[in-house]
Amino acid sequence: MAVSDVSNPGADRKFVKTAMDAPLLEQGHERELARRWREEEDEEALHELTMAYVRLVISIANRFRNYGLPLNDLIQEGNIGLMQAAARFDPERDVRFSTYATWWIRAAIQDYVLRNWSIVRTGTTAAQKSLFFNLKRLRAKIDDVQDASPSPEVKAYIAKELGVPERDVERMSARLFSSDRSLNVPVADDTGAEFQDLLPDEGATPEQSYMSEHDDAKRSGWISQALEHLNEREKFIIMRRRLTEENVTLEALGQELGVSKERVRQIEQAAMGKLKKILIDIAGNPEESGLLPNQI
Repeated sequence: MAVSDVSNPGADRKFVKTAMDAPLLEQGHERELARRWREEEDEEALHELTMAYVRLVISIANRFRNYGLPLNDLIQEGNIGLMQAAARFDPERDVRFSTYATWWIRAAIQDYVLRNWSIVRTGTTAAQKSLFFNLKRLRAKIDDVQDASPSPEVKAYIAKELGVPERDVERMSARLFSSDRSLNVPVADDTGAEFQDLLPDEGATPEQSYMSEHDDAKRSGWISQALEHLNEREKFIIMRRRLTEENVTLEALGQELGVSKERVRQIEQAAMGKLKKILIDIAGNPEESGLLPNQI
């Protein structure tokens, strides 16, 4: 299937004409073609099967033209969905290939629109995708397309219809009714400032980063000192239960040590109490130092 022929206006027209002139398939012949491709990898059968339904790709792609993306790109993506449908179609099921392929074609085009409609990622979940593709339709249905921000009543209606939070309706409306803004857009004609100059840096300052690293190192030192006052079994349990990423259970430790899980819990509790007293001696009040025993 020559999906790459859609590259210039002349090729566009020729591709569409060829697709629309392709003969429709009887259900029996369609099933036979699908079987030949599935069982024998007959490429001629695949070509005939898919070319018969490129008209379906063109029809679905036309429904997404109002998102400002080139029609030939939409058709290309739809053709990819059509090929995926052909690869997965089971001819033994009592369903027409066109019905099955429609889902794959639409999904491929929708994913392409979401990836390319804006430089800002628009939505990834099924609910967000449904909101993106149905918001304008629902607002037009009730004649509410004047403002980027819908009224509370409209938000409640759309949220209920699509099963999404009202705040998502508000955010998506703002995205759909506005365009991407370059960070290099000047703030005013008489200044050299750009829009990006007004964006706050939400990261830590160098001073904050240094103090955080300094405090972490100090707390680590305190813990290392305190652990030296525990016996080997207490230290082993605290290390395995509190100071590793692995979530070791009381039962697993009990099996390793040859004691019951209740005994492990008792040892752990006693060791934590001992650590609290030691840390107070070393660091003063652990709460004021930002180091609580249950956070070890």
